[in-house]
Amino acid sequence: MNISEIIDIQDIVFANKEFFWLFLLIPLLATYYYLRRNRLHSSFNYSSSLFIKDIPPSFKVQSRFLPDLLRLLTISLLIIAIARPQSISSGKDIHTEGIDIMISLDVSLSMLAKDFKPNRMEVAKDVIQEFISNRPNDRIGMVIFGGEAFTQCPLTTDHKILKTLIERVKAGGLGQGTAIGLGLANAVARLKDIDSKSKVIILVSDGVNNTGEIDPLTAGELAKTYNIKVYSIGVGSRGKALQPVAMYPNGELQYDYVDVEIDEALMKKISTETNGKYFRSTNNRSLMNIYKEISQLEKNTIYEKNYTDRKDLYYPIAYTALICLILEFILRKTYYRMIT
Repeated sequence: MNISEIIDIQDIVFANKEFFWLFLLIPLLATYYYLRRNRLHSSFNYSSSLFIKDIPPSFKVQSRFLPDLLRLLTISLLIIAIARPQSISSGKDIHTEGIDIMISLDVSLSMLAKDFKPNRMEVAKDVIQEFISNRPNDRIGMVIFGGEAFTQCPLTTDHKILKTLIERVKAGGLGQGTAIGLGLANAVARLKDIDSKSKVIILVSDGVNNTGEIDPLTAGELAKTYNIKVYSIGVGSRGKALQPVAMYPNGELQYDYVDVEIDEALMKKISTETNGKYFRSTNNRSLMNIYKEISQLEKNTIYEKNYTDRKDLYYPIAYTALICLILEFILRKTYYRMIT
């Protein structure tokens, strides 16, 4: 691995930069060693030196400066080490606190009405999946209700599984009628014992509560008791809409234009009492915008902590200086002993 991949040279600082002034000694020491080396030539008497004048000097003679060079290198490395080189890394620790969200979706037969294209159910499923994609840090679950209520998916951070289960939702599979109270109460039951600072229910319905053992206002009071916000969405165009009115034995549906009836007063009251908000969706785009607005209203809590981490780098430099010092000592006392 390249050392540049480990440490960015731009992120290295020196804690004791004043010690770099000691580098002024290096040229003085180098001059001293050079002059001393010239004074230490050996001499001997001999009748004639003509026979050796053309003999080239040995490697030992040519490299006799090496111990001094090692000493200068040792001193230079020690100066760098006591200047304390350090690597600095800085950044942010980011902790995101998500929100627990249960979606309570009406799956009564009227959700197949064609005032949304292709119908209310398919549009609701598509928009919910997009909403989930935009909330990666949240635990999200889903309850479906018609004449009865059923937990399609408990709270989870595995949004891939959640989306798969949403895709399997079909209108008309939970009996006749619209049990808004049951759908809301089931969602409250999934959230009430969760230790979370933010708990939200998104209640989606296109009708009027006309069945079920639990009154919607009672379910709303339960949500308020457990500090759960309820955002209610009434789905359906104004006036009449083409929607199923009967089902043939073979499963084929009979459609007719029927007045769109949504108990907006009830849904508004539930949302107001729980510090939520009521929305009315009359087409594909408005439903999409409503989910975007809810997403903006329920923002995740993000905690940021700045940090700066310093790591000393002088250890390998000091070890290298020690190795150079030992090597110089060995060479000076052995190989170069006779000529120094």
